[in-house]
This record gives sequence, C-alpha cells and structure tokens, in this order.
Amino acid sequence: MQRVYAAANLPEAYLVLHMLEAAGIPAKVFNENAQGGVGELPFTHTYPEIWILDAQDRGRALAILNSYEHPRDTPASVYCAQCGEENPDNFDWCWQCQANL
Repeated sequence: MQRVYAAANLPEAYLVLHMLEAAGIPAKVFNENAQGGVGELPFTHTYPEIWILDAQDRGRALAILNSYEHPRDTPASVYCAQCGEENPDNFDWCWQCQANL
C-alpha cells in the first residue's frame, strides 16, 4: 500500500477515492475519524489520506490526481455540429436539435 493523496476534508477524500476506483485503481481512505483529534494531534496528521493498494498503480493514480488538481481550461461554449447552435460547454446534447455534442 502506498499513500498518494492527503485531502483537506472527508468529502474531498471520497471524491478522490471514487475517481481512482472509477479508473480501476483499488484504494482506501485512512484517517476518516481522525479530525476529532485536532488539538491533541497536529492538524496535518488528521487529514484524510488516500492509499492505493498496488504500488504499480502509482503512475496512473498520480496522473488522475494531477488532472483533478489542475483542470484544463475549456471553452465556455460548444457549437453543435448538426445545427450550429451555441450550447454551454457542460451540455451533452444540443438544446435546440438534441444532437449529441
């Protein structure tokens, strides 16, 4: 097992965990309940941590984490190839003709 990420909070830890699992990388969250020890433990020791089970997955895991921490810029609009209508970039289907974007 190998630690690959220390999350700021538990929801972020599970977001990262699910991203890794969706890519086929088995992982676990540690320190789930450690934040209750802040004050008696250094706060950096209570961060939820993501550990991968197989060290051979480290490269793929780090690539996923890099894309999570540094999302690429995308255009604010996408134009439909079928009708030419402008759509928000988060749409999967054209709002006018329902073509797949």
